[in-house]
Amino acid sequence: MLMIHIKKYYEGVTSEEIPTNRYNSLTISPVHIHKDKKAHKEALLVLGDEIVTHLHGHKPPVVSYSTDAATQSVAAEH
Repeated sequence: MLMIHIKKYYEGVTSEEIPTNRYNSLTISPVHIHKDKKAHKEALLVLGDEIVTHLHGHKPPVVSYSTDAATQSVAAEH
């Protein structure tokens, strides 16, 4: 599921779709628990390859972080 979340996050931040034709052709997703481990492993590697290939061809997105969050104190348990 993490790779799907990474893909969706990137697409949300950049408004740019990552083409995943090979992954989609495998017709498997993380919720297909009835499929075997080998099929899930192949799908994960294919999806990761498509994401990385896409990222290498583009400039990294600019993500701005609020400085307000950095100045707030963080609660810690002792």
